[in-house]
Amino acid sequence: MAKEVGFTTMGDVSGAAGEAPEIGIGMIGYAFMGKAHSNGYKTIPSMMFPPPAIPVLKGMAGRNEEAVAAAAQRFGFERHTTDWRDLITDPDIQVLDNGGPNNLHLEPTIAAVEAGKHVICEKPLGRNPAESKQMWEAAEKARVKHMAAFNYRFVPAIIQARKLVKEGAIGEVFHFRARYAQEWIIDPDFPLIWRLDKDVAGSGVLGDLGSHTLDLARFIVGEITAVNGRLKTFIKERPLADDPTKKGPVTVDDAYMALLEFENGAIGSVEATRFANGRKNGNIFEINGSKGSIAYNMESFNELEVYLADSEPADANGFRKVLVSEAFHPYWENWWPHGHMIGWEHTFIHELHHFLDCIVNDKEIAPMGATFEDGYKCDVLLAAIAESDANDGARVEISY
Repeated sequence: MAKEVGFTTMGDVSGAAGEAPEIGIGMIGYAFMGKAHSNGYKTIPSMMFPPPAIPVLKGMAGRNEEAVAAAAQRFGFERHTTDWRDLITDPDIQVLDNGGPNNLHLEPTIAAVEAGKHVICEKPLGRNPAESKQMWEAAEKARVKHMAAFNYRFVPAIIQARKLVKEGAIGEVFHFRARYAQEWIIDPDFPLIWRLDKDVAGSGVLGDLGSHTLDLARFIVGEITAVNGRLKTFIKERPLADDPTKKGPVTVDDAYMALLEFENGAIGSVEATRFANGRKNGNIFEINGSKGSIAYNMESFNELEVYLADSEPADANGFRKVLVSEAFHPYWENWWPHGHMIGWEHTFIHELHHFLDCIVNDKEIAPMGATFEDGYKCDVLLAAIAESDANDGARVEISY
């Protein structure tokens, strides 16, 4: 097991920005994650100071020539291509950042690690456990750094929640309950995009949002030993993206719910949906223990609710709101005075900073970052929930 280490902050690296080595970045994908990751790389040298490395945006790959060319220019990449293989053969690129659709995770990632490049790949790592295991084994064999992009591990409030749990502040953990709710495909006329195609995505909300929740469950509470799960698809057909007059089948889930059993004896309930009217990015969880509880809602990004039974007066018993913005909180020395808030985009800055630091200073990605092993284990959990649903919600024991 990897040694428990703290998050890198300014005091953990030496030298000024001009002394830091340059690392060439090649990126697959130019849309949502391409934008988020590009912003992260460009912000690191000035704000995560002194940086462990200076990321140089060398090449961006995408299937649409016009769109990838515009994105590459906008985000500051030196060149663009419509063939991801050009990134693999480019000697100026040391890191592949794979933010393409899920069906483009396996082949480019394996090609990159076999070429000796370090890889960060978006979640879910594979469309199924077999794919993610191939990526993990290939990266280990190549002895390169590998990271599954579970960026919510790098939310300061979530890091603080994990710290409280690991230090025993809430005692023995009894419950982990979580809900990830969004609303963005509730309109039946929303087009049949790649995320709704099982051949491309692997699964629906289960892999898209559920993977985040299950990774946080493992990250904060511990290993999961068994699951029961149910999946639901509410809208079975949608207009084709390239021809709205025709419809095609939705082949993934719109919502899921699952029960969890943890190795440490805790139990959990998790759910996710893209059909929750009014919920924009409602990623919430609550952890109950023998000495207290912790609650978090990502829509109140910098706030953590904490209840510690032993420290609460009987006549003022209840949760307290902790504003995670002090200089001693994770990553805050890189940002602003307390109370001057950061947001969702900062998770990518922290995540990519951690990845570059591990590359340059030969540190372990885990346990703070998610490795390809973590990505594989998450995919095993996703597959087990789908298996349970296929067997009328039957209990499925987890085996890696």
